[in-house]
Amino acid sequence: MTGSSSSPVAEGAPRHHGPGPRVAAVLVFGASAAVLVVEIVALRLLAPYLGLTLETSTMVIGIALTAIALGSWLGGRIADQVDPRRLLGPSLGVSGAVVALTPAVLRTTAEWAPALLLLIASLTILVPGALLSAVTPIVTKLRLTSLAETGTVVGRLSGVGTVGAIFGTVLTGFVLVSRLPVSGILIGLGTLLVVGAALVEWRTRGWSGTPALTLVVVAGGLATVAAPGACDAETRYHCARVVADPDRDSGRTLLLDGVRHSYVDVDDPTFLEFTYVRAIAAAVDAAFPEGEPLAAHHLGGGGLTFPRYLAATRPGTRSLVSEIDSGVVRIDRDRLGLNSQAGIDVRVEDGRLGLRRLDAGSRDLVVGDAFGGVSVPWHLTTVEAMTDVRRVLDEDGLYVANLIDHGGLAFARAEAATLRKTFEHVALLGEPADIGLDPTAAPEGGNLVLLASDRSVDLRAIREALDARRTGWKVTAGDGLTSWIGDARPLTDDYAPVDQLLQPSSPQGGR
Repeated sequence: MTGSSSSPVAEGAPRHHGPGPRVAAVLVFGASAAVLVVEIVALRLLAPYLGLTLETSTMVIGIALTAIALGSWLGGRIADQVDPRRLLGPSLGVSGAVVALTPAVLRTTAEWAPALLLLIASLTILVPGALLSAVTPIVTKLRLTSLAETGTVVGRLSGVGTVGAIFGTVLTGFVLVSRLPVSGILIGLGTLLVVGAALVEWRTRGWSGTPALTLVVVAGGLATVAAPGACDAETRYHCARVVADPDRDSGRTLLLDGVRHSYVDVDDPTFLEFTYVRAIAAAVDAAFPEGEPLAAHHLGGGGLTFPRYLAATRPGTRSLVSEIDSGVVRIDRDRLGLNSQAGIDVRVEDGRLGLRRLDAGSRDLVVGDAFGGVSVPWHLTTVEAMTDVRRVLDEDGLYVANLIDHGGLAFARAEAATLRKTFEHVALLGEPADIGLDPTAAPEGGNLVLLASDRSVDLRAIREALDARRTGWKVTAGDGLTSWIGDARPLTDDYAPVDQLLQPSSPQGGR
């Protein structure tokens, strides 16, 4: 009997001339990163049409996980039956083409065939996700030539794939979305995948991809949904508490995730604790005749402080509220006396979708108050969203938006630029230092209020109303507002890096 080899080849395993270890690592790393980029950007593409809801996020995550599982299983199975070198190029090329076409396909479907949007959205995530996730088992098959190195090869490629997915996640969240339109991100990624397919076909016909990392990243994302403890109610979006005011028997403060969100006096809805709410009331009262009933729509409900105020001071007012969190609505009814308020209709829905259901010219007033701290539904900030606001307002209608920003106020400036692009007249209310009227003081940030209308805004009346309510706030418009906005870029559905524009600080909520 002759001597045996010290590194026996796996029985029945073909001797593939696959990619070297460095090329294999690059393929796995790149494919893994691409899967995460597609998943994150898909959420931003779908939000204007399906709403930025937990259901939308869950759907995208579920489809992505399905794609990963399907791609991993089929990739390994097919690699055992077909020469893996024949799979790499076509898989990368097809996935690249689908990714590059995704923005156009989704937006066209949403506008022309909305009933098919869920199906098309699912396919645009499932197809490239499965093809890219098949890369890991295919490359593993190419690299495995001996049973003695099985653990090393599998472990190394799994680790490289995990690092690639982490890289794709961080790159997208911190760099790409803040600098590029989402369509540009997907078209660029698709182009890179197609170029990669051509190179692979030219060199060795290898595959790349990794599912293991995506499971870790998505699990981390799901974990962030869990609300902190010490809640009166744990809603779908928040840890909610209601705290009694020790200085006012009927006063209640609604805290969401520990931040003061709303103050409600259940016996006297005309009592307004937070300065920004008094500023909104001042602006609305200056813009419309005293006591005149209004048809109002509110983007965001919280404790419904301002709808209650309108009902009390303008009998006959009809307020329709879009509040995405059904748990907060239950608190309004059970703890904050909503059932006793006439003329307030609350719908549990995404604000952007709620706007789309309203008739043109059907509202005198739209109030945007859906932002809190650094948690901003970006799809309510864009030119397209503001165009819908303008559509539902009548010719003398007014849009009032509460913003929260800090640091350089980059988000607030961008939102002011956005309104300037949509409405004829825009004004900004806030602390003098924050709105550029006190050059001796640095901006502190916090709440700011933007007004927008196609009719002229009476700045003098607003100033007098702000003073009468002892807000300490001032108002700027015209050239002063232009100077304050500077070179801020308007936000659009295709470019709205709100999370990156916001400058976080200690959460303080309404003030």
